[in-house]
Amino acid sequence: MATRRVNPRAVKINRTYDVSELAAKLRVHKNTVRHWRRDGLKALDGSRPALFHGSVVRAYLDAKNKSRKSPCPAGTIYCFRCREPRRPALDRVDFVPINAKSGNLRALCGICRTTMHRRASLSCLNVVMPDCTIHHAEGQGHLIRSHPPSLDCVFEREGQMR
Repeated sequence: MATRRVNPRAVKINRTYDVSELAAKLRVHKNTVRHWRRDGLKALDGSRPALFHGSVVRAYLDAKNKSRKSPCPAGTIYCFRCREPRRPALDRVDFVPINAKSGNLRALCGICRTTMHRRASLSCLNVVMPDCTIHHAEGQGHLIRSHPPSLDCVFEREGQMR
């Protein structure tokens, strides 16, 4: 099961929490807090019940969340199947505009051929994806400007009702 990121800002830095209070505040199970303690979360002292200072908890969770990040260097897009930044296949990227200033980059992963996406500004496309061929695709069509559906039913015309 995928782990979700806990919001460290839910913890008050000048408050002390026990295991059950911290679990309720962060919406995790009490055993999760106990695992964090085993993995490096420092309690105030060795007495029972274990008490945690809010600033220590917030610093621990910030460091834990930061360790999961994998920033994409220039010329790469994050592939969710490979779980790391990859170069696009054949160095070909499609730019699909969202508005006048930004859009989505869309490419195939060079390893597993999964579609990858990355948000980018139109003004810095050459900085984000150097040495890649960028094709400008048409933007997404809006439903308001689409053709109305055909209300002419073939079965009604032929007198056949199914």
